[in-house]
Amino acid sequence: MASIPRRSDWKKDKYNISLLIFLYLLQSVPVGIAGSIPLIIQTYGTSWSQQAVFSFAFWPFSLKLIWAPIVDALYIKRYGRRKTWLIPVQYVTGLVMIVLSYHINDILLATKISANNQPHIYFLTLIFFCLSFLVATQDVCVDGWALSMLSRENIRWASTCTSVGQVAGYFLGNAVFLTLESKDFTNRYIRRPLNMEMQSIGLITLSGFLLFWGIIFIISTTLIALLKHEIDENYDLHEPHFGLIETYKVLLKIFRLPSIQSIAVILLTAKIGFAATDAMTGLELIERGVTRDSLALLAIPLIPLQIILPFLISKYTTGTKPLNIYIKSYPYRLVVGIIMAIFVYYTSKFQNYDKTFPWYYYTLAIFIYSIYQIFVCIMYVSQMAFCAQVSDPKIGGTYITLLNILSNLGNHWTSTTVLYAADYLTWKKCSLDSTQCETTIEEKNCQTLGGVCRPSIEPYFIEIIICTIAGIIWLLWKYQTIVHLQYLSISAWQIRNNRSKSQLLQKDDESSSVITA
Repeated sequence: MASIPRRSDWKKDKYNISLLIFLYLLQSVPVGIAGSIPLIIQTYGTSWSQQAVFSFAFWPFSLKLIWAPIVDALYIKRYGRRKTWLIPVQYVTGLVMIVLSYHINDILLATKISANNQPHIYFLTLIFFCLSFLVATQDVCVDGWALSMLSRENIRWASTCTSVGQVAGYFLGNAVFLTLESKDFTNRYIRRPLNMEMQSIGLITLSGFLLFWGIIFIISTTLIALLKHEIDENYDLHEPHFGLIETYKVLLKIFRLPSIQSIAVILLTAKIGFAATDAMTGLELIERGVTRDSLALLAIPLIPLQIILPFLISKYTTGTKPLNIYIKSYPYRLVVGIIMAIFVYYTSKFQNYDKTFPWYYYTLAIFIYSIYQIFVCIMYVSQMAFCAQVSDPKIGGTYITLLNILSNLGNHWTSTTVLYAADYLTWKKCSLDSTQCETTIEEKNCQTLGGVCRPSIEPYFIEIIICTIAGIIWLLWKYQTIVHLQYLSISAWQIRNNRSKSQLLQKDDESSSVITA
């Protein structure tokens, strides 16, 4: 594949890189908050299938291609191609978070009281689905803006901005929130050392956290609207611009490209080997007595690593073969996933009599999780660098969104599938006489006699084995295809425009005169 002739110089775009990181951070905070909800409702006794229902709250990131061409093609020229959508979407996101902050406690209380009542899970899912829809639309804007905001020689820095910003934002919305929301953590490590009065709530609440970030959205969006202009962006005026209908037609042409069809299959199926590890490990640990604030604390030491690592590996992803490091990391990630499952299996052996866990348990957990996240980060940055490299700037927002949503869809359908399948792979037995607890009546009879219905084989471990085997088969199947895709010329990723060169130049001249006017 042809390389970019000019050498990357990040200092040239340091302010734009900073802005991109902030925008990706901003969009990931609501995603992080949504990611904390499964851990919260898991303590209410929700089933695997109910967790699968809530997983649909994240699906807008897999469906945004439906409206991405609209965002990419329709805009107010004087205001800016990206700001036309970015500003109102971020304002609405902020307002939704502020309104939700006044009602979220009542919604969660209703879900807790009726843990087995499916309508409450559907309502909770619908709320966060709408919030995800807004930030997914913001993501379309930012992805497209990155291609024109950065100079062409620095375009591969877009993947680093995405990785750093999203990791930091998810950390704030998930790990920081879950930690400071815990009354045990704040009483033990914050209030007691500061001689503050012990309280029955954490330092922050979900409602207060939503309100705070809703206000941040409003303020930052106002500043961007007033201070950031698109007129000076590094957008090539000689690239033809497609209208809405033409963009959808171009999208169909993109799908017909053999290269896109090959990468689509890869992105849709690559996560199958890690689905159980990614979707079920945290929930399984909560079932085994680990508190959700402890899970959040495990992520804190990893944040500096996850932020610094994209910069460290950028020299491997800014070349002509960014996917080399992707395929080298794949088998290691599978192996570490198995080690993580073994660690989860022996979790109960570490538990103290007072239901707490010793320091060396968390040290081992951090070590294993750190190794796993290193390979996750490497694969993500490598994939994003390749997507930015092959994206056609003529329809940059839609093109790169297509590749991103294929990856997101590959993640979401596998996660939802393993969560749904877990209920069908669960066989419970009564602790008194080892009789089956397959029905509600059998479970109540066991509890009446003073017993507890426990899974004879945890579905988590069954699915870890199935997914690992599937991952090995996948790697053997797609290894050569991934290697081959990197050797394709850039023209293999671009569609052919039926319009003549003279027509394009004429249209470009007209567009240029409008802009300069």
